[in-house]
Amino acid sequence: MHRLLFLLEAERAHELTLKALGLWSGCGPLLEVPARLLRVEDPRLRVEAFGLTFPNPLGLAAGMDKDARALGAWWALGFGYAEVGTLTPRPQEGNPRPRLFRLPEDRALINRMGFNNEGAEKAAQRLRAFRARGLPFPVGVNLGKNRDTPLERAFEDYLRALEVLEPYGDYFVLNVSSPNTPGLRALQEGPFLDELLAHLRPATPKPLLLKLSPDLSPEALDEALSLAKKHGLQGLVAVNTTTSREGLKSPLAREPGGLSGRPLQGRALEVLRHLAAGAEGLHLISVGGIEGPKDAWERLKAGASLVQVYTGFVYGGPLFPRRLLKGLLQIMEAEGVNALGDLRR
Repeated sequence: MHRLLFLLEAERAHELTLKALGLWSGCGPLLEVPARLLRVEDPRLRVEAFGLTFPNPLGLAAGMDKDARALGAWWALGFGYAEVGTLTPRPQEGNPRPRLFRLPEDRALINRMGFNNEGAEKAAQRLRAFRARGLPFPVGVNLGKNRDTPLERAFEDYLRALEVLEPYGDYFVLNVSSPNTPGLRALQEGPFLDELLAHLRPATPKPLLLKLSPDLSPEALDEALSLAKKHGLQGLVAVNTTTSREGLKSPLAREPGGLSGRPLQGRALEVLRHLAAGAEGLHLISVGGIEGPKDAWERLKAGASLVQVYTGFVYGGPLFPRRLLKGLLQIMEAEGVNALGDLRR
């Protein structure tokens, strides 16, 4: 079935998959049996980060389930947590289609979705229903601004979305690094970012994180680190998609948008190591080019508390979480590491 989806146009395949997983998510008893087969429940994989307990370090990255439609399915498939969004205060359709492209020669994707989502209110309804089920599964909420909101008023959009979603998320991520909303990346610059964090940090007692671009210079990364500490953030998500096209083989490489997947591996690790050197007091979530247990282990050893996947899951299929976590346990045994918590001590 997974391979058959690759015969369809990329966004159509994504929509059909989410529709099916959303229906599955609503069938409680039908989740429990496959969850027993697919989930890797092992205390050695447990992670404590920004005041939350994660059953394992593998998360679903934002963008896969923008509207929180399939949270039960992500739990059943074995993920330790999921991040929904990017969600904006008002619904928006995003950019014109086609806007999602597979690059199988490069094990990559290019997307220029443009924060297409049904809005914060609709997502809050779904999150409320999921919370009522009581699954031990942290959920992050990724926040953005509407396309037509000017940068000088961007903080109002983030605040409005946070106000609606705050009761239902375990942690919140400010997405200021997508390349697909015009001008958004300017929010990573010092003055804009300083003002944004000054407004957002007092708005919730829950963990607040910032998602950064892989295209930032070392100086810009340092500035983001400094501002995250100044405003009392709990962590950073590194990295978002890139506008770089270096070394790609696919004929679709010239499509505009953000690139994710294997070509991002090196840069994502480089950014992680740079941030980890100065991240005292902050937790790091590493995302970008993670395709298997060796990649995840490398990120965890380099300073990440948690990892996330998107493109690796698209190419790896529904058994990907189980394979990665089983492989991670094997690596830990070979390395003599009794628990992931030991890496942070």
